[in-house]
Amino acid sequence: MRTLLVCLLLAAPLAAQRDFLTADEVDKIREAQEPNLRLKLYAEFARERVDLIKNLLGKDKTGRSALIHDTLDEYCKIVDAIDTVADDALSRHADVKLGLDSVASVEKQALPLLQKFQDGHPKDLERYDFVLKQAIAATSDSLDAAQEDLGLRTSEVEARDRKEKQERQSAMSPVEREGEQAADKKAEQQKAVEEEKQRKAPTLYRPGEKKSTMPGGGGQ
Repeated sequence: MRTLLVCLLLAAPLAAQRDFLTADEVDKIREAQEPNLRLKLYAEFARERVDLIKNLLGKDKTGRSALIHDTLDEYCKIVDAIDTVADDALSRHADVKLGLDSVASVEKQALPLLQKFQDGHPKDLERYDFVLKQAIAATSDSLDAAQEDLGLRTSEVEARDRKEKQERQSAMSPVEREGEQAADKKAEQQKAVEEEKQRKAPTLYRPGEKKSTMPGGGGQ
């Protein structure tokens, strides 16, 4: 999954400043707060990028290599976003099976197409060969993750988060470390309060008052 970091840092330095989603896509993501919906949207955006690359490769037009390169770069960032959304949701123990099923379905179709693009050796391949290889590797890693047992992936995400946190804290001063630990404790307490509120269903009845099963309140 970390292959994508290489894609972002090395594949297209000039494109790094570009938005990888259209304005309309950004609006859709912003409106989709539920992780399954976001995963489905990102999967659709990834499919559209692969379709665009396929169309570009089917036309021998001047300047297409730059468009293919930029589209592949966008695709890499979309796959990165997919993995980030999934891992974040799993770290909060959210059920993202439906979203990951959509991701797996799209990536199963995308992977052989990307490999076919490379195996076809188009004449301008050298201009986007590196980012295409990164897209293939990223898709393979993301597909493996999408098909992985959710319990196992959740455990892996939590283990990685703990390791990163330990490494971050080891580089902190004692004061900074104490501050983060205090913030973590406060967050855990707030989470416990919220979970307790959710467990207690709201009611309009007074303590000891029971809901009547008779019409009109059951009065005699």
